[in-house]
Amino acid sequence: MKLNTDEDRVIAPPAAPPASMPVVFEAIVKLQALAATYNRGTVTLAPHIVYTKHGEYYVDALTLERDGKPPKEPKIGAFKIAGLGGLRVTPRRFTPSDLFAPSDARYAGVTLLAVDA
Repeated sequence: MKLNTDEDRVIAPPAAPPASMPVVFEAIVKLQALAATYNRGTVTLAPHIVYTKHGEYYVDALTLERDGKPPKEPKIGAFKIAGLGGLRVTPRRFTPSDLFAPSDARYAGVTLLAVDA
């Protein structure tokens, strides 16, 4: 059995951006929440950063509401943009969360857009 080394790994180029990408960028720039369908439920998110991972596009966001209810505790979650249906910018504004760490190593070299934290 051979273990893969860093030289053996192939980094996949990002796929074509989802059609909803401009909506996510707009929400980040304007600091406005996004509403969407995710895992058959409705979510309201405060998007903080868009980045690529394994050739896919992700948004890390603070969940403001899930199915109309606030979460039990605040946390930044990763959402695959292709999995967010009916994505739209809401009039609800947000301030960047202290939980967001833009200097995190996982964002190095793959960040497309982030809030000013």
